[in-house]
Amino acid sequence: MAVPAGVDLAGPYVELSFVDAGRRRRRRPLLDCVTARFEDVAPVRPFRWSRGEHHFPGWYWSATTGRHVGFESWLERDRLLLIDFDPEVVGISSQPFWLHWQDGERERRHAPDYFVRRSDGSAVVIDVRADERIEPKDAESFEVTRLACAQAGWRFERVGSPEAVLLANVRWLSRYRHPRCFHRAVADRLLDVFAQAGPLLAGADTAGDRFTTLPALFHLLWLQQLTAEGMSVELLGPRSIVRLVDGGAR
Repeated sequence: MAVPAGVDLAGPYVELSFVDAGRRRRRRPLLDCVTARFEDVAPVRPFRWSRGEHHFPGWYWSATTGRHVGFESWLERDRLLLIDFDPEVVGISSQPFWLHWQDGERERRHAPDYFVRRSDGSAVVIDVRADERIEPKDAESFEVTRLACAQAGWRFERVGSPEAVLLANVRWLSRYRHPRCFHRAVADRLLDVFAQAGPLLAGADTAGDRFTTLPALFHLLWLQQLTAEGMSVELLGPRSIVRLVDGGAR
C-alpha cells in the first residue's frame, strides 16, 4: 500500500490487532493501518468489574459520537469527559487496538486507552495513567506507543489527573450534554442576551423562566457556543460571567 505523507518509517516494528466492522479479529502491520477509522472500532477487550477489584469500569454516553464509550477507571472516565467536551473532537473509541512488538526476549502488547479523531482529520492516541502509578514496564509501553504513533503520523498523549476545578465544571455541564436540553428559541434568546457578557443567573432570568433557560444555557456552555470566565480556576455559580464565544453562532 502507499504510505501517506507524514508517516515515519523509522522505529520499532509494530503490529496492530483490532476488531473490524464485521466483528472479526484482524492483525496487520502498523503501516497498513494508518488510514483506518479506529474511532469506529469496537474495544479489543471487555470492560468488566469483579468483586475485590479496585478499578471501576463502565460506559459513558458520548455527546460527540452519540454512542457509549468504555472506560476502565474513574480517572479514564474523567479524561473521557474532557475529550467529549473538546469541540475539535469528532470521533472517540476506547481500547481501539493492541500494539504488538518484541522486547528482545518475548512479544509484548499494549492497548492504548483512547483513539481520538479531530475535525482536521488528525488522530490522537491517548493513554491515561496518574504520574505516581507509572511503573517501568508502563513507561516502556508508553514509549513504544509514542514511537509507533510517530511512525503512523498520529499524535500520542499520556495524561494523568486533570485539573480539579475544570473537571468539576465540565462534570456539571455534562449533565446537560444531551440534545434534549437544546431548544432553538430559548437558545437564540440566550445567545442574544450573552452577546454582552453578564452574570449567569441574571442572564438566564432575562432570557425567560430559569427552569427553562438554565438547562439550555448549560447545554450552550457544553457546546462552547457560550463560555464562562475562569472555568479552570473557579466553580460555576450564579455570578459567573458568561459571554458569547468569539465567532459563535447566534
